[in-house]
Amino acid sequence: MSLSSLIARLPYPSASVQRAVAIAAIVAQAGIGVTGSVVRVTGSGLGCNTWPKCIGSSLVPVHHDGIAAINQWIEFSNRMLTGVVIAVAALAVITAWRVQVDHPERRRLVKLAWTMPGGVVLQAVLGGFTVLAKLEWWTVAIHFLASTPLVWLAVVLLKAFNEGDEAAKPLVPPIGRQMLVLLTVLMWAVLIAGTTVTGAGPHSGDINTHRLDVPIDLLARVHSGLLIAYLVVLGVFGLTLMRVGAPKSVWKRYAWVWIIALLQGVLGTVQYALGVPEAMVSFHVLGSALVIVATAVLWTGTRDRGPVTSLEPAEKRELASAS
Repeated sequence: MSLSSLIARLPYPSASVQRAVAIAAIVAQAGIGVTGSVVRVTGSGLGCNTWPKCIGSSLVPVHHDGIAAINQWIEFSNRMLTGVVIAVAALAVITAWRVQVDHPERRRLVKLAWTMPGGVVLQAVLGGFTVLAKLEWWTVAIHFLASTPLVWLAVVLLKAFNEGDEAAKPLVPPIGRQMLVLLTVLMWAVLIAGTTVTGAGPHSGDINTHRLDVPIDLLARVHSGLLIAYLVVLGVFGLTLMRVGAPKSVWKRYAWVWIIALLQGVLGTVQYALGVPEAMVSFHVLGSALVIVATAVLWTGTRDRGPVTSLEPAEKRELASAS
């Protein structure tokens, strides 16, 4: 029996199940970055000092001179959470695949779903490389940045479960789409700049880790300057929406981007002024994930791919059409 035949035997996922699976993927992809920041600010980055094993030849934490048990378990727990992310990613693939069994035209949906487990595997490899490189700041930066497209793609997957597969019809003028592209580029520029601030900052994940030898105040100014540029472009994009009379749904998404981005900016400013306390670092990482989610929601909300055709099994839809 083929794998497709086994998938076909599963119950057809309802609209609420499809939505819940996609939301779980967003939470999982964003959450693993937040828990990674907890590992870093607690100095537990080398609590498990090898990979894929933890300590020496042991897969789990064991007594080791020079490594506190609490640091071992914090790092090990974060590794175990990767298993949860993989499970959610696999569930996304199974859900999308089951939908495609009844609706063969939904190939794009399945392709998007496969980016979830593919990205998790890549992240696991990068995480191992980060540990083996003894948490060099640039490896930590790459490890974090690699997770950001997965958060974005999880939002696109959520949208795909609730839309059709027609060619995307823009709901904003060409200049608006260009502004959105620039806004997205600036968003990732802000994230990249943020990793350099982290690389020069006090929370390295381990006291012996090399730091980026650049004045942190300079890096912080670049980081904040890029955020200001992001907000300026966001404001210009709002002017284009006013010109064309954008739908209410687009305005709602636009407002949320402003709220989240401004709160993230305030949080970053307060965090820096207070000397970068540990707890605020993790909240700032959470805020960065929310900025990605909000920007991606705005992006997907500015085009229309037609009505969704796969909220019900094909047989039920055919019966409804016949009646």
